[in-house]
Amino acid sequence: MQTTLSEEARRLPRAAEAERILRSCVHCGFCNATCPTYQLLGDELDGPRGRIYLIKQVLEGNEVTRKTQEHLDRCLSCRNCETTCPSGVDYHNLLDIGRAVVDAAVPRPVGQRLLREGLRGVLPNPGLFKGLLSSGQVFRALLPNTLQVKLPRNVYPAKPRPTTRHTRQVLMLEGCVQPSLSPNTNAAAARVLDRLGISVTPIREAGCCGALDYHLDAQAAGLARARRNIDAWWPSIESGAEAIVQTASGCGAFIKDYGHLLSTDPAYADKAKRVSALAKDLVEVLRDEPLDKLGVHSDQRLAFHCPCTLQHAQKLGGAVEAILTSLGFNLTAVPDSHLCCGSAGTYSLTQPELSRQLRDNKLNALESEHPEVIVTANIGCQTHLDGAGRTPVRHWIELVEAALP
Repeated sequence: MQTTLSEEARRLPRAAEAERILRSCVHCGFCNATCPTYQLLGDELDGPRGRIYLIKQVLEGNEVTRKTQEHLDRCLSCRNCETTCPSGVDYHNLLDIGRAVVDAAVPRPVGQRLLREGLRGVLPNPGLFKGLLSSGQVFRALLPNTLQVKLPRNVYPAKPRPTTRHTRQVLMLEGCVQPSLSPNTNAAAARVLDRLGISVTPIREAGCCGALDYHLDAQAAGLARARRNIDAWWPSIESGAEAIVQTASGCGAFIKDYGHLLSTDPAYADKAKRVSALAKDLVEVLRDEPLDKLGVHSDQRLAFHCPCTLQHAQKLGGAVEAILTSLGFNLTAVPDSHLCCGSAGTYSLTQPELSRQLRDNKLNALESEHPEVIVTANIGCQTHLDGAGRTPVRHWIELVEAALP
């Protein structure tokens, strides 16, 4: 794709990157075939190719409108198009660049601004979020349905974690909303790792990965969180921690991008690159271990929802399924397993109608062979799918831990 960036666009910090990505697109349109929003809306501008054209026009100096912003907002950032693209277009980075330019040029309506600022103020703050969640559970019946479905149906309390006792040490991102929404997830992961001779070193100073801010019009704030996490982890990394484990694939995808996003920061570029190299989804750690030592064997009937951030961003599609199958779980087939469930971080709150359609379509696919439980690898997907009140949805590691002898 030929490009002629405007003088203003050429002054952007990531101008060269944007131009390189734009020129890699060959207009083939294969991406639209797997784009969830294009499938729902049938509008070229609500597919990857159309959004690439919109960003190209913006960077070439054409008028930026509210409609441009709406089409970019509707993108889930699921990265399905990247898996499909034969040219390897780095779509998600182009989208981040384009969104920043558009959001700077087009002020949002007051309601949208308040929603986004509220989400940024509450969700990354574990203490505040936990307090509001507890209040919501008490007054659940009085809340509108749009908020009721965001509250977990069942909160499985965290069992005690094992003490640090092994030579092999890993760090684990505690996250921001997962400790309240699914407190047993990280505890279950720590107990399974302990059985394999790996201890988890808790680093409480490491908080939200930064993805939430970064994708809600506050890229600088998101990168500031990334730097704080790097500082919090660094002493343990220097002491020999072998990995930074994430049980939420959305967080993992963003941490693995730290090296790229901070590559021009002289104070953090090398550290960020090291952190990204050490970042591992839980499945990446477990698949390299002798899982037969766990003594797990379960024939429970499960459907696995593979989050977009696991299969498209981290390229780990099939990894969890292989582990669950090896442990005896009976996995059902899931049609169109490549499609997004509609959670996509805060998308279910900023684009509720589209998100609901995608959720219901995904649940129909997941339930098509009548599983007892649906399991997933990302807290956002877990909460979103379970909010429909249908088949229970849990993190896959909790079922593995529950089957330990």
